Amino acid sequence: MVSSRRTISGPVISRILQLAIVAISIFLLTCSAQVSIQFQTLDREVIEARLKSFSDRNDEREKTLKQLFAQSGCRDNRLSEQKVKNALPPNLVCVLPGETDAVILVGAHSDHVSRGDGVVDNWSGASLLPSLFYSMDQQPRRHTFVFVAFTDEEGGLVGSEFYARTLPQDQRSKISAMVNLDTLALGPTEVWSSHSDKVLLEALADTAYAMKIPVTAMNVDGAGSSDSESFAQYNIPRITLHSVTDATWPILHTARDRMDVVKTDDYFTSYRLIAAYLSYLDSSLDAPAAPVKKAVP
Repeated sequence: MVSSRRTISGPVISRILQLAIVAISIFLLTCSAQVSIQFQTLDREVIEARLKSFSDRNDEREKTLKQLFAQSGCRDNRLSEQKVKNALPPNLVCVLPGETDAVILVGAHSDHVSRGDGVVDNWSGASLLPSLFYSMDQQPRRHTFVFVAFTDEEGGLVGSEFYARTLPQDQRSKISAMVNLDTLALGPTEVWSSHSDKVLLEALADTAYAMKIPVTAMNVDGAGSSDSESFAQYNIPRITLHSVTDATWPILHTARDRMDVVKTDDYFTSYRLIAAYLSYLDSSLDAPAAPVKKAVP
């Protein structure tokens, strides 16, 4: 997460968004249709092992992510590198084709600052991308999922800005949602609600309610920025999930950002929540209109 000044605005949503996961297949009744949440979870030991696989070097992080994506089934023509600048590791892009070309983009930056190990900011988000690919790959999907590990977020959203800017307009227009993961594992899942799309927030609330996992709104306006903002200027709906609070913000960009500050229970819960959320978005976004029932004479 790019830092500016060390203050965080308080929650602007007073109510807690409830969510919980009990099974792989869950059905939600909405006002218009029955929405299915179906996904496969990896074992907790795998999720934690991937979090612990961080490196102090940003180029090594990109190589590790390539290996993790391959282990999860994303390889060959599904996995590609996007060169941004000569001095930087590339953006790493993994595509999971769906039944349509409407896209749900899931992103997290893989780089970190020189101080600390950058486990929280942001190996916690980047190392989840291959696991979320696996979770989405186990069921047929309507949307095409694109998972991107962005380079040099800490240098000013460099990788995500390049990715968004260089996308052809026809491809940009097909992105139904950009879900950004930045700085997880410090506690329960938070959402940057003031910089998130209303429809995506409502979908998170629905998922949270079904999963019975608590989510609260915590804004970082004036404190920092994140890769989701690279897509705002193109009117792409976006949402940022994190775990920062007033108490934990001072950990970022310091020597304290190490494995020993990670809350492993909360981190695994965040993984399950995000997997469920992506499945819900796949079922609910761009859904065909429900047929109008004719009145019986």
